[in-house]
Amino acid sequence: MKKHKTAPNRRTKLVIWTSIMALALIAVYILGIFIPDTAVFSSFLNAKQPPSFKHLFGTDALGRDIFLRTLKGMAVSMTVGIAASLISAVIAIIVGIAAATGSKAADAFVNWLIDLVMSVPHTILIILISFALGRGLKGLLIGIAATHWCSLARLIRGEVLQLRAQHYIAVSRRLGKSHGWILTHHLLPHLIPQFFVGLVLMLPHAILHEASISFLGFGLSPEQPAIGIILSESMRYLSAGMWWQAVLPGLVLVLMVLLVEQTGEHLQTILNPYSVQQ
Repeated sequence: MKKHKTAPNRRTKLVIWTSIMALALIAVYILGIFIPDTAVFSSFLNAKQPPSFKHLFGTDALGRDIFLRTLKGMAVSMTVGIAASLISAVIAIIVGIAAATGSKAADAFVNWLIDLVMSVPHTILIILISFALGRGLKGLLIGIAATHWCSLARLIRGEVLQLRAQHYIAVSRRLGKSHGWILTHHLLPHLIPQFFVGLVLMLPHAILHEASISFLGFGLSPEQPAIGIILSESMRYLSAGMWWQAVLPGLVLVLMVLLVEQTGEHLQTILNPYSVQQ
């Protein structure tokens, strides 16, 4: 009897693709971190060269290799994005649990605060926070972290309200279990997948905001090889026909953001219990 090979289901394919995309992101991040500063030093003899086998993305006005600067810039942008998203996700889970388990006044205040933060465009709010804190990495990090927690907090709040209505939590209360015990044994295990998915889905927004704020001059300092700084420096040379200085780093930024977003969406599907049999 010949054994028929069973084709992998949709969930298995998603796991494979998500793993591949995650490994690609990690590889780009590690490459960017370990590129030495000497590799992107100025060399006026190589200034303003178009893309070639020696310099894949060409060189800028100071003779620096744009491909290597782009990789280092993506590592910087991803570092800022990961740190800001992690802080924002922690804020979201704390605020969401506090709103759902606290008093009606606390819930009303949290909902009002969420509506207030979401009513102001993130870019403007990040610029104001960054400017008030003296710009630089500190202001940018706090600005992104303070503006990206609202959607996840509202999702966590709704999830906790649904969990509190479950019979096993009511049984735990009747058995005399404390609020802390119920939180750690019943609520947090259900919220951890939401936390990680929300963290990954926040990351592309954080990366884009870091790049845009740095591009406008309110983020990282000009000597740092961030993507926003690279794009900002390239604007003055576009009219001279040096398109590669802006187009190629911009494409890398867009591709990386789309890759992170797709990874987050696939992770959300994988962790969704209703997709187990797909």
